[in-house]
Amino acid sequence: MKYEQPELPYAKDALEPVISKETVEFHYGKHEKAYIDNLNRLINGTEYEDMDLEEIIRHSEGALFNNASQAWNHIFYFFSFNPKPSCHEPTGELRRAIDRDFGSFEKFKEAFVEAGTGLFGSGWVWLSRDENGRLFLTQGKNAESPLTSGLVPLLTFDVWEHAYYLDYQNRRADALKALWDIVDWDIVSDRY
Repeated sequence: MKYEQPELPYAKDALEPVISKETVEFHYGKHEKAYIDNLNRLINGTEYEDMDLEEIIRHSEGALFNNASQAWNHIFYFFSFNPKPSCHEPTGELRRAIDRDFGSFEKFKEAFVEAGTGLFGSGWVWLSRDENGRLFLTQGKNAESPLTSGLVPLLTFDVWEHAYYLDYQNRRADALKALWDIVDWDIVSDRY
């Protein structure tokens, strides 16, 4: 199986001013493409060649894990956004779970940004659920993913510098706070 980079469901400049066209071109166009190209090279002729990407992440390590997980993480990240989301807050079952597990949507957003800014170095901050529907915030260094912990990822923000540096320089917190304007809560709710 050869993995292909999916086309984004919006134009490269559609997320501006939150994420610039230049950042999308570098981040998704170059970084993500490199992860997928490396993944395809690394699985060629191995036991992983015909596995689903999630299974590769759950069963691999080293360079293969890093490239598989980064390929998946970036697709998950970029496909969580909508230039014109239908709502700027979750509703329904997901909203009730957020209120239950974090106290309120505002407290959830604060905790999410705090987890992202508190992660030293590069990685990801995740909202995930367990098999009982309980929500968790986790920090993933480098390519770490909740998939390896048995959790179901719902939302992630990328805190690698290449995700925000062109637009925000060293202001990681500002970059994370801006992302709330483009989160597609319908997609996140469907994942829940």
